[in-house]
Amino acid sequence: MKVGLSWLREQVELPADLTEADLDLALNNLGIEVEEIADQRHSVQGSLVVGKVLTIEELTEFKKPIRFCTVDVGQANGTGAPQEIICGARNFAEGDRVVVILPGGVLPGGFAIGARKTYGRNSHGMICSAAELGLSGDHDGIIILPESVTAQPGDDARPVVGLDDIEVHVTVTPDRGYQMSVRGLARELAHAFGARFTDPGLAPAPSGTATPAWPVTIQDTQGCDRFAARLVRGIDPAAPTPDWMARRLLTAGVRTLGLAIDITNYVMLELGQPMHAFDADRISGGLVVRRAAEGEQLTTLDGQARVLSAEDMVICDDTGPISLAAVMGGQTSEVVDGTVNVLFEAAHWDPTMVGRTARRHKLFSEAAKRWERGVDRQLCLVAIDRAVKLLVEYGGGTPSEEILDLNHPGDPVMISMAADKPSRLIGVDYSVDRIGDLLTEVGCDVAVYDDRVDVVTPSWRPDLREPADLVEEVVRLDGFEKVPSVLPIAPPGNGLTPAQRRKRSVGRTLAEQGYVEVLSYPFVSAGVLATLGLPTDAVRLANPLSDEEPFMRTSLLPPLLGALKRNVGRGQRDAALFEQGLVFLPDPSAGVPPVMGVAGRPDPALWEKANASVPVQPWHVAVVLTGEYERSGWWGTGRAALWADAVQAARDVLAASAVPAAVVGVAAAERAPWHPGRCAAISVDGQVVGYAGELHPAVCAALDLPKRTCAMELNLDAVPLPGTTPPPVFSTYPPALIDVALVLPADVPAGQVEAALTEGAGPLLESVRLFDVYTSEQLGAGQRSLAYKLTFRAPDRTLTVEEAVAARDAAVAVTAERFGAVLRGA
Repeated sequence: MKVGLSWLREQVELPADLTEADLDLALNNLGIEVEEIADQRHSVQGSLVVGKVLTIEELTEFKKPIRFCTVDVGQANGTGAPQEIICGARNFAEGDRVVVILPGGVLPGGFAIGARKTYGRNSHGMICSAAELGLSGDHDGIIILPESVTAQPGDDARPVVGLDDIEVHVTVTPDRGYQMSVRGLARELAHAFGARFTDPGLAPAPSGTATPAWPVTIQDTQGCDRFAARLVRGIDPAAPTPDWMARRLLTAGVRTLGLAIDITNYVMLELGQPMHAFDADRISGGLVVRRAAEGEQLTTLDGQARVLSAEDMVICDDTGPISLAAVMGGQTSEVVDGTVNVLFEAAHWDPTMVGRTARRHKLFSEAAKRWERGVDRQLCLVAIDRAVKLLVEYGGGTPSEEILDLNHPGDPVMISMAADKPSRLIGVDYSVDRIGDLLTEVGCDVAVYDDRVDVVTPSWRPDLREPADLVEEVVRLDGFEKVPSVLPIAPPGNGLTPAQRRKRSVGRTLAEQGYVEVLSYPFVSAGVLATLGLPTDAVRLANPLSDEEPFMRTSLLPPLLGALKRNVGRGQRDAALFEQGLVFLPDPSAGVPPVMGVAGRPDPALWEKANASVPVQPWHVAVVLTGEYERSGWWGTGRAALWADAVQAARDVLAASAVPAAVVGVAAAERAPWHPGRCAAISVDGQVVGYAGELHPAVCAALDLPKRTCAMELNLDAVPLPGTTPPPVFSTYPPALIDVALVLPADVPAGQVEAALTEGAGPLLESVRLFDVYTSEQLGAGQRSLAYKLTFRAPDRTLTVEEAVAARDAAVAVTAERFGAVLRGA
């Protein structure tokens, strides 16, 4: 919302010496977000004066039309002689008064004006357009002052073009639609400064007559509970918009489109009541306000043919829909250049309907923005009267005696609030009389009792619906600065839960290994699920943010691989990413969730049924990596990321989750989207909790990922939560280090061999680590050698050679019995 301070002063008596800082502080203290407060008097520096074009010489020897002009600028140039100026605009003639900036001046954006030679002539200054002065984005031509302007050549042009005002730009929160008007902002400033406020919404206006201004029928009084209209006949179709009105509209960022339309926009900005102007001669028969038929079509003022929904409200004549109610009018009934009979309409529409219609058609007009935030239903006749008077004053014509007012009022909103509620919630002692005074200042009808306050809210405050809203008004008007800043005392507890501790430990561990955490949206497309070989019967959103991704992820890999693709596409060829988050697994037997209202807490049976329909949401962790895992450089060659690195990431995650290495299993598996020959199933105590390995080449090609991209995903909810971790037991005695190389069938997993060595070696074995895998023709077909480093240590003594060798032999014996392994070289 943009508005000039001079317009606000017409409704509220602000201090004459009000500064920008004081205004900014007052608005912020009222809870209004200030985007900018700009003093337009300082936007153009130097001499900006009124000039009169004396002569125009057309320079035709150049590629584009150029004019050499002499302009009378009075005594502003110090000599009184005509000013010579080069100009490329074509919309002015000799005798026109224009706006001139003289050498030494600076336009908005830091554009300095000087005297220079161009196109073979000397140019001293510039004739300005509205865009060059920062008044609008209109570059079509320079400003020509109308005859109503009395300024003479040499006079300061700032007051003439509206650069003598302070522009206030605020952002209005969705619950305070009344602030999207001069009336609303002026009322707020009256609260802030204790100033007298003249409410234009209470101006006297003629009531509806027995004979309507136009035959209108409302078929849906829930969508439209009030409809007012009045006809003005015989206006001058060529009558211009008055300069003062045009300047205020431009300041607000609204284009001027003709007198009748500009008046509707002006009244909307002034009062907050959106209106519409129909060409009465283009309406066929009476008007009907109704819901649209499904599939019905309407071409709106922006030239778009729109297919309507049964929830949309439309205004129709005998030909069909002529306006998308509360959002945008239609082309068939719009005011055009030759319009002489104008029918003004001001109605009151259902905010929910307007909001849904605007989003459905992606048509966020200024009217729709106000309607979905709430508009004062008592403004209809006041707005009609204001618009009619303005049109008659500046466009001529005769207003009809007949006034239409179809009014279906609802019951007033009455709220009862405990007298001590504001004090209990805010921590400031508000007396019941102070509460009554503040709410009366807002416009409420208040009845004060010892223990409660009964309030009937004003028509312009549809956001006041419950006691909490009244508390907010009390603290806002009394001053947020009076509310003490007291930090709440943290409740006693046991700190983080085991699941929270595990989440943090896993994140720290992966980050320390060089992985970068990403946070992805949990939305996926059916195409990506199919590409990765994942089930496509995922949970579908009823109202997705994007029609391209209407499903909830069943795996972390689709969005994580999307993040990897973006990084690779931007030059990050070596990337390692991880994410922790929920996945959403559909349950076909869950059924349809029940519809629950918001009037109160649902009963336990309904609540249980609703929870039963929620999909299972386990917590997963996943990593993806590509490129070099170990960087190359002057120190030597690096190493590309392998499937084994993804498996090691799974081991690291489980170690961070306090899962003993002895119960972690790694076995070959086949699982989409991994490569069948390079995929490992990760298990804990025999239960598979995830997979790791290299992605299938077809998946890499389909997703445009580098070859041999690797990935890992674990279901952490399937991993037992860590209990109390016992302190480690250290032995101060030296270890016994023995290497063993076992020859055994190549299809025996190394993890099973390690488990067998651990079982056979007994309690003296401290650690076992695979350090070499060897194959050759000498070993025989289908055979391979696995070399392990065994570390033996006793907690209470130094082991003898015999004890260490006996433990080694026992370990080898178990592998020989279980897998037919033999010591290499034996």
